[in-house]
Amino acid sequence: MSATANVTKADFYEVLQVSRDASDQELKTSYRRLAMQFHPDRNPNNPEAEEKFKACSEAYQVLSDAEKRAAYDRYGHAAFQGGGQGGNPFAGAGFQGDLGDIFGDLFGEMFNVGGGGRRATRVQRGRDLSYELTLEFEQAAFGVEKYIEIRRLEACEECHGTGSAKGKAPATCAQCSGRGQVRFQQGFFSVAKTCGRCNGTGTTISDPCTVCRGEGMQAKKHEMLVKVPAGVEQETRIRYQGEGEGGRFGGPAGDLYVVLSVKPHKFFEREGDDLHCVLPISFPQAALGTELQIETLEGPATIKIPEGTQSGREIKLRGKGVPHLNSHGKGDLVVEVRVATPSKLNKAQRELLRQLSETMTVENTPTNRGLFEKMKEIFS
Repeated sequence: MSATANVTKADFYEVLQVSRDASDQELKTSYRRLAMQFHPDRNPNNPEAEEKFKACSEAYQVLSDAEKRAAYDRYGHAAFQGGGQGGNPFAGAGFQGDLGDIFGDLFGEMFNVGGGGRRATRVQRGRDLSYELTLEFEQAAFGVEKYIEIRRLEACEECHGTGSAKGKAPATCAQCSGRGQVRFQQGFFSVAKTCGRCNGTGTTISDPCTVCRGEGMQAKKHEMLVKVPAGVEQETRIRYQGEGEGGRFGGPAGDLYVVLSVKPHKFFEREGDDLHCVLPISFPQAALGTELQIETLEGPATIKIPEGTQSGREIKLRGKGVPHLNSHGKGDLVVEVRVATPSKLNKAQRELLRQLSETMTVENTPTNRGLFEKMKEIFS
């Protein structure tokens, strides 16, 4: 056995920069990071990087295999050399791996490289669509059902989505032999590129369908019923699975997203499920108190103005707001009372107010806001 080989060859765990009890996922994650760092395409004309790339690929091939890893943990590098001892099942095997297969498995989607060259699939999922539906304020609050019409691509009825004339079938692409990819050698691994003749479908159409002109899809109008639940808000999205554009070559259809746009109300403002509005009242109504009829989303309701109500006070009407979305109960209606000061007075009104002012005195001295609030409490 060559002791020199064991000393000079780096430990596989050190090469992958992981501990000896690393999980399979930790091995894979570290290998991906290192392989991308030292990949020859990212380090052209750099022999040192290429050697590190080969070393981490060799280490990963061994440690990602349960049997090989067990043998390595027991015998070290001797497990894969001809001088192994102790009934080592890997003795004499040496390192025999297809780096292309390993690299293709982990990085096929990034670099489009790999070993086996599997046949490409023509199946494509349809695109998702979006439709903006405008609602009145009350419709968003209480829900509504509306028919909408969308324009979408669907499989051609004439050729059933194949793109070929009726009775004709697409032919296997001669350039890629139906794989959808063409391969070429770059260094010690092969690189796959999408076939330029068939655009990755693996087939070509020599006699296209006269209706869809070989596209396999047609634009059509589609009418459907949209059910808007009570309590939705601006920009709420309702997803209808499979109502988007049709998939190509038998692929699944995309989804339709109905995006809601809610018109503003003439005097209600919405905050969550609560409604807010401002109610002007006269000074006598604020001072003496009163009961008033106000409009809510569900019709008229009575609001009680307590005696001595100050301008800016909020009065809450429970359960007069917006229904909770997909739940029971409703929000509240919050009414802000504002005392309206008359801009014009007739002679009788002026005289009455003058008599009233003589019976009421207020210290007209500037003060801070905190003291003013206390003064409001005294007069309330």
